[in-house]
Amino acid sequence: MRRRAELPGASELFRTTAAPAAGPPARPGPEEPRGDARSRSGSGRRKHDAKITVYVSDEELLALEQARLALRAEHGIAVDRGRVVREGVAMLLADLDARGADSALVRGLRQEEGE
Repeated sequence: MRRRAELPGASELFRTTAAPAAGPPARPGPEEPRGDARSRSGSGRRKHDAKITVYVSDEELLALEQARLALRAEHGIAVDRGRVVREGVAMLLADLDARGADSALVRGLRQEEGE
């Protein structure tokens, strides 16, 4: 009887799971448009290169978690909170690109300033 457990080697643990990218994505120059509403979408499930920290209230975190659970229970979509947030950001930015001053983002921020 062996006393040591057989563990996988480093090559099995740290294998590549996706094809490497050709390079960093090109950023639009001053003469290029930022993109239109149709080109924006959440980045989905992939490795992300940048990270931000966002502070939310307990109520906002609870609402986000309830939305995530509702997506799973009612719509069969299993996602994490980060993916929900990325999709929401993409939707807001697409709306801003398409509608400008009439976008939900501008209206919401203006309303918040008025409080």
